[in-house]
Amino acid sequence: MTTAVAIIVGAALIAGALLLWPRTRRSVTTPAERAVHTALHTASLAARPLRGGLTAASAQEAAPHLRILTGAQALGVADADGVLLAWNGPHAELVERFTDAAERAVATERPVLVVLPGRGDQTGRTLVAQPLSIENAGVAGALGVVTTEQPGPGRLGAIAEVARYVCGQLELAELDASRARLDRAEVRALRAQISPHFIYNALNTIASFVRTDPDRARELIIEFADFTRYSFRTAGEFTVLADELRNIERYLALERARFGDALEVRLQIAPEVLGVVLPFLALQPLVENAVRHGLAGARRGTISIVADDAGTDCVITVEDDGDGMDPELLRSGALDAVAAGSGSTGSTESAHVGLANVDDRLRAAFGNDYGLVVETAPGAGTKVGLRVPKFRAGIQA
Repeated sequence: MTTAVAIIVGAALIAGALLLWPRTRRSVTTPAERAVHTALHTASLAARPLRGGLTAASAQEAAPHLRILTGAQALGVADADGVLLAWNGPHAELVERFTDAAERAVATERPVLVVLPGRGDQTGRTLVAQPLSIENAGVAGALGVVTTEQPGPGRLGAIAEVARYVCGQLELAELDASRARLDRAEVRALRAQISPHFIYNALNTIASFVRTDPDRARELIIEFADFTRYSFRTAGEFTVLADELRNIERYLALERARFGDALEVRLQIAPEVLGVVLPFLALQPLVENAVRHGLAGARRGTISIVADDAGTDCVITVEDDGDGMDPELLRSGALDAVAAGSGSTGSTESAHVGLANVDDRLRAAFGNDYGLVVETAPGAGTKVGLRVPKFRAGIQA
């Protein structure tokens, strides 16, 4: 919802409040006051379900109230694919015509008017399919209104305003969801920035070289210091891929010192994507996850990190050849249980995964099309992929 529409809606609410709460605190008596009260109350009833997003359940709950607001004989709601979510009122024989009109309204992002002349004693009807256009997110669906007369400009304008009101509630729903993801991501980020097990193991590895190879110990101390300095930095929510990869090299240097020849690392990075901006510490948890699970119970393990240029996007994958996991754990949303060591992979060495954190931050920054994609199966290793736009307005390191 644009700022102008928000101001108009706010002004309407204030005006209604003033009408309903005059200085003398008298009851609602005039027709204008009763009309404002009824309209605001009906709008609030429609808003409640819509604040949860556009689903079949929310559409069915909101449809009766939206029908009253539009003064329609019947009202339908369809999603962005033209699939019917709700129909309220008579004229159910027009559902198929509405879904067809909804598809056209979504495709063209313009209202579609279908005039159905009467036959015999049957009164003519008009179907209006109004697209539900969400700012910066495309068209979420369509609102359909059936009337028994051909609507004039005033009626069409009223239908468009109700559709804009629905869009405003859906925008607020997405904002609520985005804020919730950010809240979860911020909490997880505090826990996932650096694994305490890694710190403990890195310091033990460095200590083992102090007497036998002091020069190597000094190099590892510098790597550890640079790694922690980067990981605990407080400046900015984003970084560039080159800096993220440089920090991963420090992490892998410490892990290779610990595991020796048991850990093999392969990198394939396209130079043109080194300047791509992505959420800070988005890759390090994925690499750490690959090292822990790739080497768990195995004598040797290989970690592959690939960053490719994919037109407008950059595609990054982190893959290990370890034991993998049951895909049902991913589908059931049980990653956090695995990360806590309570899943079938079981060990406290698995206590730092961070996949949910990275997924939340990617979606919050770039939209739902940019979450993690995980490919895994028992005995087949794990491959985690992510896609980030090479350029995104308003996002910079």
